Formats: sequence, C-alpha cells, structure tokens
Amino acid sequence: MAIKKGVYAASMSIFNQDLSLDIESTIKHSERLIKEGLHGAIFFGSTGCAQLISSKEKKILINKLNKNKLKDHFIIGTGANALNENVELMKHSISNGIDRFLLMPPAYYKYDDKGAYSFYANVVQKVPESKIILYNFEKLSGYKFSVQIVEKLAKDFPQQIVGLKDSTYNLYEVLKIPNFLIFSGSETKLLKGLELGNSGIISAICNVTASLARKVYDDFNNKKKQTFNEKLCAIRKVFDNYNLISGLHSFMSFENEKYKRILPPLSLLSEPQQKEMMSKLKELEFFPEKNIAA
Repeated sequence: MAIKKGVYAASMSIFNQDLSLDIESTIKHSERLIKEGLHGAIFFGSTGCAQLISSKEKKILINKLNKNKLKDHFIIGTGANALNENVELMKHSISNGIDRFLLMPPAYYKYDDKGAYSFYANVVQKVPESKIILYNFEKLSGYKFSVQIVEKLAKDFPQQIVGLKDSTYNLYEVLKIPNFLIFSGSETKLLKGLELGNSGIISAICNVTASLARKVYDDFNNKKKQTFNEKLCAIRKVFDNYNLISGLHSFMSFENEKYKRILPPLSLLSEPQQKEMMSKLKELEFFPEKNIAA
C-alpha cells in the first residue's frame, strides 16, 4: 500500500519490568496517536529504540499487527545494521501485510555514496515488494545522503524508493523529485517544508503533540491562518534541549509509570533536568494530563 503525505510519529516503545518489549502497550501507544489525528506511526525508528530491541521481539510485535484495524497507518523501521537482518525483518513484515519501511543505512562503519547505493540496491533486489523511506540522520548513522545519491536511488528504483526522512536537514529544502515523499524530522520544519512542497514530518515529538501537529498540517492545506504553529515549535525547542528519547519517556511517565522503563544505556532525565523541562513546558501551557490519554 502506498505511503501517504502527512504527519507521522516516530513512535515510542514501552517495556516490561524485565526490559523486554511490552508489545501490547507499544501497539496501543501508536493506536492512540493515530486516533488523536496523526496520519500514521512508525514502529522501531530511532525514537523507538530500534537498535536496542531484538529481532525476535520485533517479529512478535509485527505478528500482532497482522489483523490490526489500523494496520494501513503503520510503517516499520527495521533498525538493523546487517543487510540480511533488514531483509529478514522486511519479508516478515510483508508476510503480515505491511510493505512500508523506514530504513536507515548501517551505522558505525564508514562508507560513501557508492556504499549506500549498494546497500539499498541489495535490499530492493531481495525485497522488491517493499516501499522504502530513506532515513537521513548523519548523527546516528555516520552517513549523510547527498542530493545525487537520493536522485539516483529514486530513479533506479522508483517503485521501491518512494521517500526520504531528513533529520540532518541538508535535503528537505533543496531536493526536488517528482512524486517523491519528503518528510523533515522536526516540528520546527513542518510549516516551512509544506511551503516548499514537502509531504509532512516524521517526528519523535509527535508522540506528545499529535493533535497540534495535525492542526498545523490541516490549516496549511485548508489555507487557514496558522494559530498553533508557534506553540508547536516552542514545545519542540524545549525537548531539543535534552536527549529526545529520555525527555519523552520522562514526560510520559508523569501520566503513566510504564514509560519510566527505558533500555540501557539510555536513561530518564535527571531529576533537575525533569523539573527544568516540565517548568519550561508549563510556561507554554503544555501538561501531560492535558495532552496524554490515560
């Protein structure tokens, strides 16, 4: 199924006391975000601690999505370095009815555009049914996509390489490919991106700003005056002062203690950091109890 334009969350993962993946709660979290207005949610992106979760747990969650009534709104981030592990997870997902993926190139190792092209070409060859959003996040992968490599991948594999998430922000303003989806990774880039012809955003902070982000998106498309964008951007800027995963889990834990559990080596914000963050959000009249369903 085609990936649509819109506002998406890089959805959070929730964990049991033994730090195994709480599959039911993780799925319910994404379902809630869609019901609050998001066009979709991505499981196992960087915000979802993808590289810290085992393939076995990912496969079990994907199994549970097979008959989910919101399945068409879900995208899978494989969160793996190994080519064959990515392929295995993608085939497993396709067998469960989801052919849409957010795929970051391998981390740690140094390579150039030629290496990145080879990685994605091999994935496409092995999983030709897939619809792939390239994930440009140099801070995490160590590799930064160029305009030229994205254009080449989109040209050579138009049925599979259908979009890009730009969290490095070197492409969303300059990339112009017909019928190609472009999502920035931050609320602060949403409105500007839409004005440039972008498709929307895929963002961590949409885990807590779903309705606000959707309002900004809809007001733009309906040519209405923007009344929520300033607040949306201000909230994002508060979270940007901290590790986003730590900040989100800390914020959400004020409403539900399940979110206090986070996979090592990550941790919640320190108590002083939590107080500081919540104080800044309070100044923006943004509170957990008003923005998160019980």
